[in-house]
Amino acid sequence: MALSSTELNEFLAANQIEAEIIFLEADTRTVAEAAAVLGAEPDQIIKSILFLADGEPVLVINNGLARVAWKQLADYLGVSRRRLKTANADVVLDITGFEVGAVPPFGHKMKLRTVVATAVYDQTIIYGGGGEVHALMKLTTAELQRVVGMETAVISE
Repeated sequence: MALSSTELNEFLAANQIEAEIIFLEADTRTVAEAAAVLGAEPDQIIKSILFLADGEPVLVINNGLARVAWKQLADYLGVSRRRLKTANADVVLDITGFEVGAVPPFGHKMKLRTVVATAVYDQTIIYGGGGEVHALMKLTTAELQRVVGMETAVISE
């Protein structure tokens, strides 16, 4: 069974994380949809993408409509580009506990190595997956960094 905003809220409380889950009237499966509903800039929307680097899970957090520069990410992780794959929906659910489109930047079934695109930190307030497709989590980039750690890389196209 998938985790939801309920478990994410429990994680926030248990770890004293300053973040708020916002429930939206409409599904926000795309950055553009989320930004429009929130009245935010697309770069304030972060996406959590699960990659497998030589089979090892790595969560990449990128912002807005930016695409991940695969070669830069592979080089950063020290794997060949051929050994870097995005996880499919079943693997995402299995590893994170959340469904694609609802994956938060933290609070997963297991602690994941997390690499944040440096461009994310150009923002102050961000919105990430809230555990369900109609929920987003609002937090500051300072709080994101406090929770996921300092690992950043220039990996946005």
